[in-house]
Amino acid sequence: MTISLFSGQGSQTPGMGGDIIAAVPEVAEIYEAGSDILGMDLKAVCLDAPAEELSRTINSQPAIMATSMACLKAAQLRGFEFDGVAGHSLGEYAAMYASGMVSLEDAFRLIKARAAAMEEAVSQTKGAMAAVMKLEPAKVEEVCAAAQNFVTAVNYNSPVQTVIAGTPEGIEEVTPIFKEMKGRVIPLNVAGAFHSKLMQPAADLFYETAKTINFSAPDKKYYSNVTGGELTDFSDMASMLAKHIVSPVRFTSELMAMSQAGADRFVEFGPGRTLTGLVKKTLPEAAAFNVENMETLEGAAIYE
Repeated sequence: MTISLFSGQGSQTPGMGGDIIAAVPEVAEIYEAGSDILGMDLKAVCLDAPAEELSRTINSQPAIMATSMACLKAAQLRGFEFDGVAGHSLGEYAAMYASGMVSLEDAFRLIKARAAAMEEAVSQTKGAMAAVMKLEPAKVEEVCAAAQNFVTAVNYNSPVQTVIAGTPEGIEEVTPIFKEMKGRVIPLNVAGAFHSKLMQPAADLFYETAKTINFSAPDKKYYSNVTGGELTDFSDMASMLAKHIVSPVRFTSELMAMSQAGADRFVEFGPGRTLTGLVKKTLPEAAAFNVENMETLEGAAIYE
């Protein structure tokens, strides 16, 4: 059983997807659709924007999603097939498109609204995030719960990697405690405390657009960050996606659920190989590959 995975925010790099855009003309329709809906030249953002500009939420989210879609399309044109999908945070939107849940145009409508709502929220409320390495999630939760300033676990990435989010003061308060516990704390290059209650204004604003979108039952297994397992009820995806903005990403639970369902091959589409690494840490017996450029597109053993 093969699962397609889709990269999350923070994976962006200037020029991402450039060689695939040049070599696979069929992916042009993705960038054209995105440009029409976003009102900007999406391909230029991916290829030419400097790192600081690309890292802005309003740019990075659609750019990463488009790159992920382009990588998948290029692989499909070479015969790649898959049984299920999962994304990490932002990656869920590429996963919805890949599973047949939303059209290409609606995927961009959703991500435009999400990125704008989140950018507005982070401009109003200061927040920060950091990855805590080498400590069990329960220990991370315990330290956060005892903090005087707001900080909470938001991304359960592997048995030994949990991302925390909160106010800058909250992150600063718990960092030395984790270090004393022999953990490693890595600040993340993001603009706000994503997947925490500080994003509630973004969730409320985004919902107004999400409820206008037509969602179909997917034709692939779809795994959810919110539930940590396969999602089977698609009757109110607008509410689910709004909740997703303020809920933890239970990626480790998703990987375990996929493995228990028979998944033994995972292919990450989009910039970077963060999810590929998380698969290897959580499911060491599984085969894991990433596709982000022509070298990985042609070299990955994913076409059998």
